[in-house]
Amino acid sequence: MTRLSNDQLARLPAKVARPDYDRGAITPGIVHIGVGGFHRAHQAMYLDQLMSRGQAHDWGIIGVGVMPGDARMKELLSAQDHLYTLVVKHPDGRYEPRVIGSMIDYLHAPEDPLAVIEAMADPAIRIVSLTVTEGGYNLHPVTGEFDLDEPAVHQDLTSSSLPRTSFGLVTEALARRRERGLAPFTVMSCDNIQGNGEVAGRMFSAFAAARDPELGDWMRREVAFPNSMVDRITPVTTPDDIDEVARRFAIEDAWPVVCEPFTQWVLEDHFTQGRPAFEDVGVQLVDNVEPYELMKLRLLNASHQALCYFGYLAGYRYAHEVCQDELFVNFLLDYMVKEASPTLAELPGVDLDDYRRTLIQRFANPEIRDTLARLCAESSDRIPKWLLPVIREQLASGGELHRAAAVVASWARYAEGIDEAGEPIEVVDRLSESLKPVAQSRQPLAFIEQRELFGDLAEQPRFVEAYRTALDSLHKVGARATLESLVQA
Repeated sequence: MTRLSNDQLARLPAKVARPDYDRGAITPGIVHIGVGGFHRAHQAMYLDQLMSRGQAHDWGIIGVGVMPGDARMKELLSAQDHLYTLVVKHPDGRYEPRVIGSMIDYLHAPEDPLAVIEAMADPAIRIVSLTVTEGGYNLHPVTGEFDLDEPAVHQDLTSSSLPRTSFGLVTEALARRRERGLAPFTVMSCDNIQGNGEVAGRMFSAFAAARDPELGDWMRREVAFPNSMVDRITPVTTPDDIDEVARRFAIEDAWPVVCEPFTQWVLEDHFTQGRPAFEDVGVQLVDNVEPYELMKLRLLNASHQALCYFGYLAGYRYAHEVCQDELFVNFLLDYMVKEASPTLAELPGVDLDDYRRTLIQRFANPEIRDTLARLCAESSDRIPKWLLPVIREQLASGGELHRAAAVVASWARYAEGIDEAGEPIEVVDRLSESLKPVAQSRQPLAFIEQRELFGDLAEQPRFVEAYRTALDSLHKVGARATLESLVQA
């Protein structure tokens, strides 16, 4: 067994790819906030590929954790020189391992916020990237504006101590660069939000303006916030994954990452101080990301929501189980073809039929073992951004929407916190405590009358009828029978 570290790389089995560049010569160019599995399977992987080509050696990543629980990641990654094993799991059962070396340091903001601020203020840092999840941008769910009343944000704005939120840390670093006559870094969002760069720009600038209006104006003028579309299914690392890396590859890795073979990154080419040559490793650099991100959000992400609640209620626990069931596949394809795709603009060079079929194949990969519990989590941040825009556009155009309405109903049924076998469901959602009694009330429209989530949809008769029909069916005959009626219809 080889413990992962710089001085042990040569001892790894020959079948394990590893950095073939001098990691000691890598210097930092990027600070990344939110070092989860996705970042390590995606952005860090692309940079590792560039470094293996002899490029981007001045674009090393300094990871940053802003949550108290991120102390464990700092401890574990630091102990193995910030190396980790990325395992690509192919549908045929083949495992493809590679040790990734593009991350060269990791800082924990609650432990030392000044170190994080000064790292970003360093002129060597030209990009600060983010994977802070859909809920990490502090948007007010109704107004879509920055929520100044959020407790941690309010604390950062009113306290004389160093900031703790990502907004406070990034803004303080930019303020110091401005004071020192340094050009600002680019803030690059890699989260699943439509117009993620635009959203990041509005939110960070709003925080800065609340602190200092002149600083907010400067950020709006001078800081680049490119939009991007990112895609790679990356389940949460489990103890079994750690054991599997040890058994198959004789590697002692405290926090490996597993992912599917498919990966995509479409990135707006808008940077204040340059960027790595991402295009050399397959990243699509474009002028307008929006058509690509809408395709992904409304077909892939919304389809995840379309399968996860129905699947969980029907007794499944993994995405691949659901997508090996013909009934669920037919429902998903009907949603994608008849409701989501009509809301998309034409995408030159993209075959939507092929994209939809590929999605089903990806979801059905048995090696990924993506849990429905993961897909069902944080629904109050996901459904409004991924699915409700489809419903609103179909309402406006007169198009079909009863399948999307049924997905909302399946969320309401799931939010009750008990499955069809009478077993409790652990609902992971920032609004679970307030939504659970609403869902359990069995008042037909109570759930969709939550205006902070649904706006005026409870006043739209066509949506209300489809939603009530599906929710009533879920209560009376269950998830599977409800899907059967939807597919037959």
